[in-house]
Amino acid sequence: MRLIRWSLAILLLAGLTGCQSSLMVKSGGSAPQPEPGKALVVFMRPSSFGGAIQSSVYDTHAKQDKFIGIVSSKTKVAYQAEPGEHLFMVIAENADFMVAHLDAGKTYYALVSPRMGVWKARFSLLPIHNQAGAKYSTQSSDFREWMAKTAWVDVTPAAEAWYSEHAADITAKKLDYMRRWNTADAEQRAELTLPATDGI
Repeated sequence: MRLIRWSLAILLLAGLTGCQSSLMVKSGGSAPQPEPGKALVVFMRPSSFGGAIQSSVYDTHAKQDKFIGIVSSKTKVAYQAEPGEHLFMVIAENADFMVAHLDAGKTYYALVSPRMGVWKARFSLLPIHNQAGAKYSTQSSDFREWMAKTAWVDVTPAAEAWYSEHAADITAKKLDYMRRWNTADAEQRAELTLPATDGI
C-alpha cells in the first residue's frame, strides 16, 4: 500500500510537465540575499534532462523535515537556513543526500542533478564549491551559465498542500535510502559535503 501511495506521489510530480512545476511560481524582484543571522542555500537544476520529472528538496531533521520546494528543469529555489550543519535531501524515484556546513551571511549553491533511473529520472544533490579547480565551481563559466538560464521560483500554498498530503510517504522513502547513506564511506561523504568555506 505504501508503494502504491508513493507511486501516486511520483506520478503527480511527473505530471507537472514543462520548465516550471505548476506548484511553484516565478519569483519577482531581485535575487534573494541571506536574511540577518541566516545562510542562503540555492538549489538549481539547469539541466533539461528528465525535464518532465520533478524533484523536491528538503532540509532533513530527526523529528520533522522542512519542505524547501520543487526544483523543475531550468529553475532554482532559495532557502533561508539556520547556520550550522544540515543534511539536505532530494526526492524523486530515489532519495539522495548532501551535508552542508553553513555560516551566517553567506550564500551556498547546490546542483539538483538528474540521472537515469529504473523507470524515471533519479536525482542527486551535488555541492558547488568556491574553488577554481573544483568539478562544480562558483568560479566557472558553467556556473555563470547555470545562473543565467535558471529562473527563481517560490513555493505556493498548493505546493505546501502537496507536501502535507505526501509527507508520510516522503519520510518512508527517506528512511529507506538513509540506510544506504549511513553505509557510505568517508570519501563518498566528502564528495557530497558543502563546507562552510564554500559560501560567498
